[in-house]
Amino acid sequence: MPFTDLLRITVFITGAEATVLGAISAIAVGGEPGGTTVIVALAWWAISIIVGFWLGRPERAREDMRNPLAKAKMATSLPSESPTRIALQRLWPVAVTAIVAGGLGLFFPGVAIIGTGYALIVSLAWHTREAAVQAIEERDGVRFFVVPNSTFKPVELVRTPGLRSDRLNAF
Repeated sequence: MPFTDLLRITVFITGAEATVLGAISAIAVGGEPGGTTVIVALAWWAISIIVGFWLGRPERAREDMRNPLAKAKMATSLPSESPTRIALQRLWPVAVTAIVAGGLGLFFPGVAIIGTGYALIVSLAWHTREAAVQAIEERDGVRFFVVPNSTFKPVELVRTPGLRSDRLNAF
């Protein structure tokens, strides 16, 4: 599975998680439009959005992607696992947290509210990482692929030859 695809899927899934948990929060809070819970939720979500955008700055994305890309081993063939299997293997904790927070959030709105904020932070913090990796791939003429390994270990990548971009020499 291309690393850029895994990053894109992660952003989409955490964004969807934030949306669903936000809806569950609104349903669970119910008819309490001016209550303290609503005010705290809106404040937490606003803080989460600010923190997420701050953590997702392009220069931070480049810095965060430096180590995994530098540790990528050169390979001439792609990993044998299917992309779906690799994505499920890496992202199942996101689904579990969404289900648990959503289930608990129906009875305890604070759980869904906190989960929404966390998902917003992750989604917004990771939204520039795909572009950072893609820029490296285009510059160096390589592609990075995810090697199947445990969810609880850092992601391992392999570097394969790709099509080198000659856009810089086009003018």
